Amino acid sequence: MMLAAFIFLLHVTGGSTTSNYTEQPELPGNQQMFNYSFEESGSTSNYTEQPEVNGESSKGNCTYRDILKHLNLKETENFMTRPGGDKSPTRVKLDVLLYAILDVNEKDQQFVSYIWIDMTWIDDNLSWNPNQFCDIWDIYLPAEKVWKPDLTIEEMTEKDKAHPSPYVNIMWNGMVFRRDDMLVVSTCTMEVYRFPFDFQKCTLSFKSIIHSDKQIMLVPETESSRNTKLSKEMMRTQSEWLFIDMKIDEKTVDNFGVTQSMLVYTITMKRRSALYVINFLVPILLFLCLDLASFLISDSGGEKLGFKVTVLLAVTVMQLILNDILPSSSDRIPLIAVYCIGMFGLMMLSLMETILVMRLMEKDSKDQSLSEECGGKQGKVSFQNCCREVKKFTHFCHICDMSPGETPSGLLPVAKEGSSSHLADKSHASDELSEAVKTLTLLLSNREEERKPDYWTKVSKTINKVFFIFYVITASVFLLCLFFNW
Repeated sequence: MMLAAFIFLLHVTGGSTTSNYTEQPELPGNQQMFNYSFEESGSTSNYTEQPEVNGESSKGNCTYRDILKHLNLKETENFMTRPGGDKSPTRVKLDVLLYAILDVNEKDQQFVSYIWIDMTWIDDNLSWNPNQFCDIWDIYLPAEKVWKPDLTIEEMTEKDKAHPSPYVNIMWNGMVFRRDDMLVVSTCTMEVYRFPFDFQKCTLSFKSIIHSDKQIMLVPETESSRNTKLSKEMMRTQSEWLFIDMKIDEKTVDNFGVTQSMLVYTITMKRRSALYVINFLVPILLFLCLDLASFLISDSGGEKLGFKVTVLLAVTVMQLILNDILPSSSDRIPLIAVYCIGMFGLMMLSLMETILVMRLMEKDSKDQSLSEECGGKQGKVSFQNCCREVKKFTHFCHICDMSPGETPSGLLPVAKEGSSSHLADKSHASDELSEAVKTLTLLLSNREEERKPDYWTKVSKTINKVFFIFYVITASVFLLCLFFNW
């Protein structure tokens, strides 16, 4: 009985087992929905788009080759016709992000940067219905197979060394997207007046090589604020610079009689000046302090003069280093060059003042030595030196050949041995000798009264004090003026 009941049950159910799986009904092609999200001008919006289908979805066209056949793109042929033809200009949306600041060369006026470029345009010849190709919404094709905008950077001076992207992304509705990276070496006019506290603005101007604005119209993909934010987030290296912002300007320029659309990206940077302050400005200021401290060194020796010359040579070396950094074609003299020249000038005046003071002190020393020789009467040689001083007053300086203990009367016995004709000249010679001794004594006494000991030394000390005050005031005013301009 049980076997008969089991056979009857199988007969009723038709041999099938119960399952919890429920198969979802397949929607018709014209009811399949899909969403896209995109950002434009800094705002996000969602929309639902429904492709038009003239028939049932084709189950056989499920490969990229089928789409290429549909678009008439063969693997060995190029499709290089500009979309739109003569109907309207092709609108190319451009988005540029700064990836790295590699170098800013003030001497050569060059700006080296690494950028990412996103280009988007609509090619009405490259579109298909995704429902007819197994829901294939986009494909990637070699870049040489499709038309691309011939964009260039006006300031570029060297060929791009980075390899271009080999592929482009094509959406079902004909939107072509290309992302590329470029190593750009461009010219940039540097303003180094406030170096090293300067800001630099370098521009990258994008335009077509041959197409006019009636054929290609360049428009920015996003606003400047979004580009600045994304560039700061993705920045990898900035060298000695700090990226501030990036501004976008749309222009129409006349290029040799052809009106072209142009997008100008202005990149603003600020120099990191801490290293220049520590390695350049502070050492020169310390050299100035050393030059001021040299006023405490005695002027009697040559150490002070050698010290000042050494400091002056050190500032000269710093000027040579600065000459290798700053461009020679600057419109205005940089403040840091004025700073170096001013410090050099003050140290040069200080060196000249030291030479003058040492000369005056040397003159005072010579006068003092001569006074001691003539006034002390330490021997025959000293007396002869004194007689030379009065040689212009009398011709009897041969009497100086006598020793200091002898008197002019000691010469008279020698005269007695001569003829009687010399006796008449005795009294006359004695009178002239007496007058010569009186003249010598008067000359020495007048020199003693005219100039006191250490006269030029006192003058030198006065010059030192006055010049030190002038030095400090001039250096302080000069530094304050420079720092306020900086």
